[in-house]
Amino acid sequence: MNWSPHIAEPHAKEPVMSNVRFIGLDVHAETIAVAAAEPAGEVRSLGVIPNRIESIRKLVKKLGPVKHLRVCYEAGPTGYVVYWQLTGLGVTCEVVAPTLVPVKAGDRVKTDRRDALKLARSYRAGDLTPVWVPDAAHEALRDLVRAREAAKKDQLRARHRLGKFLLRHGRRPPTTMKAWTQAHVAWVKSAVHFEQAAQEATLLDYIHEVDHVAARIGRLEAAIDTAVQTAPARLRAVIDAWQALRGIALVSRPSPSPRKSASSHGLPSHGSSWDIAAQLRASTRAASGPAAAVLRTPAMPIFVASSSKPPGPIDTDQPWAPAYGNARRPPAPR
Repeated sequence: MNWSPHIAEPHAKEPVMSNVRFIGLDVHAETIAVAAAEPAGEVRSLGVIPNRIESIRKLVKKLGPVKHLRVCYEAGPTGYVVYWQLTGLGVTCEVVAPTLVPVKAGDRVKTDRRDALKLARSYRAGDLTPVWVPDAAHEALRDLVRAREAAKKDQLRARHRLGKFLLRHGRRPPTTMKAWTQAHVAWVKSAVHFEQAAQEATLLDYIHEVDHVAARIGRLEAAIDTAVQTAPARLRAVIDAWQALRGIALVSRPSPSPRKSASSHGLPSHGSSWDIAAQLRASTRAASGPAAAVLRTPAMPIFVASSSKPPGPIDTDQPWAPAYGNARRPPAPR
């Protein structure tokens, strides 16, 4: 048996060439700090440039032939604009996961220059983990889903304001009815009034806000239906595969009950509520994307279309394929 030590390649993606330069970018809204790991081993800062396409184009020309460049930057609030600009110029670029960037113990000094140097050094060593970059159609659908989720949060706040306003003044329906049903809303609009003009104006404003958010959600849901119908075939296949899960539709509204949430996701629903809640929390460690969000926030509606996984091919011969939407096997239970 050969016990000779294995020497790892400096970069896991491809063989290292003597003329390849690994570039680290610390991207912000207005500026980009640039650092380069040179072929000879030196890692040096190249300064700061404006975050504009003209400046990026000049930087690429200054760095040399694009076939010898490997660029990376951390995923963040600036999105994937720089990625598309660099790839449009022919540069190989990767967006890396910021939480998986190696950090030295005791290294508490954080500046744009140091961050760019660390990215370039780690990128050359193969210590960074790239994330999947969505295409234009997938990113557009994700933006629409985020807008709808924001509208649902606004609806919850608007309902809370109106409900607490009525509770503060002792206004309760004459009969037992579930809150925010058609009967409840009709009672609020027709039977609740105040003698003081200021309070009446407050009531009307709260009611108007509830109606406004409801109409907003309706428009966004209709837009999502249209967007899904016109989405690329591969993305529609992922959405259809997610809907094969029990209790998941195009707009999934999981049950707020831990027992019903566990049942809808194939988990044992017997035992105490504490045991079921513990099973749900444990299951989120192996789940990701919408499934994990459904389990973690069962009262929050979530769209199947918001999957963070790339729309890969679906192997229908595998029993787990409908649940995961691409050809990656789910993690084994611990």
